[in-house]
Amino acid sequence: MDISHYMQQVGRQAKSASRLMARASSEQKNQALRLISAAILRDAAELRAANQRDLDAAQAQGLAPALLDRLSLSDKAITTMAEGLLQIASLPDPIGEISDLKFRPTGIQVGQMRVPLGVIGIIYEARPNVTVDAAGLCIKSGNATILRGGSEAIHCNQALAKLVQEGLVGAGLPVQAVQVIETTDRAAVGQLITMPEFVDVIVPRGGKGLIERLIKEGTVPMIKHLDGICHVYIDDKADLSKAADIAFNAKCHRYGTCNTMETLLVARSVAEQILPTLATLYADKQVELRCDPEALAILNGYPHLAAAQELDWSTEYLAPILAIKVVADLDEAIEHINTYSSQHTDTVVTEDYSRALRFMREVDSASVMVNASTRFADGFEFGLGAEIGISTDKLHARGPVGLNGLTSVKYIVFGHGEVRS
Repeated sequence: MDISHYMQQVGRQAKSASRLMARASSEQKNQALRLISAAILRDAAELRAANQRDLDAAQAQGLAPALLDRLSLSDKAITTMAEGLLQIASLPDPIGEISDLKFRPTGIQVGQMRVPLGVIGIIYEARPNVTVDAAGLCIKSGNATILRGGSEAIHCNQALAKLVQEGLVGAGLPVQAVQVIETTDRAAVGQLITMPEFVDVIVPRGGKGLIERLIKEGTVPMIKHLDGICHVYIDDKADLSKAADIAFNAKCHRYGTCNTMETLLVARSVAEQILPTLATLYADKQVELRCDPEALAILNGYPHLAAAQELDWSTEYLAPILAIKVVADLDEAIEHINTYSSQHTDTVVTEDYSRALRFMREVDSASVMVNASTRFADGFEFGLGAEIGISTDKLHARGPVGLNGLTSVKYIVFGHGEVRS
């Protein structure tokens, strides 16, 4: 295959399809989503079989457990994909929405209209559910998309692509509105991120190495995050029962996700009460605890302990490893988070309303939470239907990127024959 020629063709088809998608009706887009959802449930057995082929190949290649977890497509994951599409269909269509319409002294009316971004290239590793989430959000937001999934998920992604395109055709929408790259050649990625004449924005979802490469080589704007160094801070005004549940769930619900807690901060005055409780819970899951000297002294005798090194505070483990630090108070917790956080998701556990507000105001992250697990930093959980990715950028989109994050606005003017003097 001539990769350059192939990608140019994909880009031209996407650009053409994007113009048709921009004027598609809400009913057409919603019908496509409903058809895709039904097809996924109908062909669940075939999807699981395709996914098993990918899993068998990945295990033979020695893929890391965290990546195998992301690659796996369970019955629940299939149902969630189908539900996510229906949730997207139920959301208001943002395209064409006019806001902030105001009369100017000259007599003209000036406002803003929400419009699609155009063609969105999405590069992701392992997770086949991203194929459906991304396709659904791009369809509803009136965009065309080019999807380049990881080579380890090629069979499942191709199976899902057929179902997505079936839904598009059934709704009278262009089949090229969602294209899944058919080659596993890495050169296709290099082409995709350097085609600004066809692609309006790139959304990378993958490991730090992938995203660093795209930042270095890409010429198309990106919506991205590098890594998820997420924190939970247990305040001395915390309900310790809540704190134990939150800190356990944030770490142990799933290890391989970007919204998993990687560092636990505990106020000094409650550390001796809460840390042994948590250490017992973590021991059941064989979580290695990399502790600062104070935490290490408190937990002396518990299993799976190690002394924390400076690098631990800035590491995304994606594994059953947790860094723990005892801090004096809220001020030190906020200082630590703003120093080491990747600005993804951070949580405070406290019953003090003023401290909660300070934490939300002063922690500079895309999602900031009070008394809730970091695992909720997710487009589906936030009511976005699904997410195309999570952004820690401060321009255009931040946090889980749903429908509005895939749109822009243009100024519109209504006149009545006015001319400028």
